[in-house]
Amino acid sequence: MLNLETAQSPQKLRRVAIEPLTRVEGHGKVTILLDEENRIHQVRLHIVEFRGFEAFIAGRPYWEVPVTVQRLCGICPVSHLIAATKAMDLIAGFGPLTPTAEKLRRLLHYGQMVQSHALHFFHLSSPDLLLGFESEVAKRNIIGVAEAFPDLAVQGVMTRKFGQQVIAHIAGRRIHGTGVIPGGMNKPLSLTDRDSMRAGIDEIVDWSKAAVGLVIQLHETNPDFYKTFGESRANMMGLVDNRGALDFYQGGLRASDADGGPIFDHVDYGTYRNVLQEDIKNWSYMKFPHIKTLGADKGWYRVGPLARVQVCDAMATPLAEAERQTFLSLGGGKPLHGALMYHWARMIEMLHAAELARELLDDPDIVGTDLMADKGPRREEAVGVIEAPRGTLFHHYRADENDLVTYCNLIVSTTNNNQAMNESIRAVASRYLSGRELTEGLLNHIEVAIRAYDPCLSCATHALGQMPLEVDLVDADGALVSRLRKG
Repeated sequence: MLNLETAQSPQKLRRVAIEPLTRVEGHGKVTILLDEENRIHQVRLHIVEFRGFEAFIAGRPYWEVPVTVQRLCGICPVSHLIAATKAMDLIAGFGPLTPTAEKLRRLLHYGQMVQSHALHFFHLSSPDLLLGFESEVAKRNIIGVAEAFPDLAVQGVMTRKFGQQVIAHIAGRRIHGTGVIPGGMNKPLSLTDRDSMRAGIDEIVDWSKAAVGLVIQLHETNPDFYKTFGESRANMMGLVDNRGALDFYQGGLRASDADGGPIFDHVDYGTYRNVLQEDIKNWSYMKFPHIKTLGADKGWYRVGPLARVQVCDAMATPLAEAERQTFLSLGGGKPLHGALMYHWARMIEMLHAAELARELLDDPDIVGTDLMADKGPRREEAVGVIEAPRGTLFHHYRADENDLVTYCNLIVSTTNNNQAMNESIRAVASRYLSGRELTEGLLNHIEVAIRAYDPCLSCATHALGQMPLEVDLVDADGALVSRLRKG
């Protein structure tokens, strides 16, 4: 439900708040400052919830961390589980994973990609795309989609269900599983579970390819609108393997500028602080990372599907790579930056993940029993990075001689996209809202741009340094009696 709050700012500008944001994971709001003629002066995305995982992880045994940090989110827990465990592999002193352990982790991750991308597109974003940005708000939801497009809704639900089944078979349950442990995996995949997944994967590949086709059809109804809605020229970053192909699980960091030119390539993600810097602003609990060499004003960047399919040189599966080439052809050799293009890229990635899962389900190693790597000397510090559904995810830890965590820093996908999201909603507000009388449908344009990034606001919220606390005592007439502030 959209709650519109209007107030006068100190600058004599009218303040409109969209609160809460709907059909996103977590809690946030957008504030818009307008003058008397409804011209836009400021638009900001605010993250209003606080989660202190980086603080309360300190002092815990390092082996507790992977299963703890996945509680950041119920949508993408697998991503946090794997990223944290990759760091703990090193802190615990384990060497390279066995082939079976790595392939099981990859299959788990691909299942996460399929379920998360399907959830976002079919459940959260398709109501806008299929029913219209300004359609009746009571019907602009997954129920409305199911009534208007029943076969499509079923495919969306079943595609997500398959991804959840993959997670359950490997991690023990669909949400907050425990299959991934430092050094490898804690149980093999049974032949029965492998055969169950293999029996359904061909249909999931077909449905994923059809989903790409659906987005193409939507784009063809109004190509300029889809290409330019929420457009903000941004640097882009993602993981690539040593051949330059997209790799969801492992690789080096690659960044390119808004024209596709190189910024850095194959950077060891353990040294991410050499290339990235995190800033804070007093109006959000989410940090603002940027590329160091470019500075805060020009160094912000985009991650996730729209970045990944454009910074890589190829996708390693044939159907997805063919669709990627079709997607890239729209830019005429230049990157695409419209927010709605995320949906097209996301469905290409869902197809890619389904193809990769099919390959692994046909690999004999996937039902192997050699699950634990050899152990060597411990490390005091390590970084684990993975391409989560929403983008590049960093987990950085230090542990002392007593095996207790002394430091934790997380840069989650949505945090990496923070400035890019703000730029996109400013572009939408300037083009579609400025100078017009605001309606629910027009304000939904702002939410559509945010949803395109598939933000996980719960994952992204934390603070650097002290969290301020301010308490106001107000009398019955609304007058301020006293104020206390800490931090």
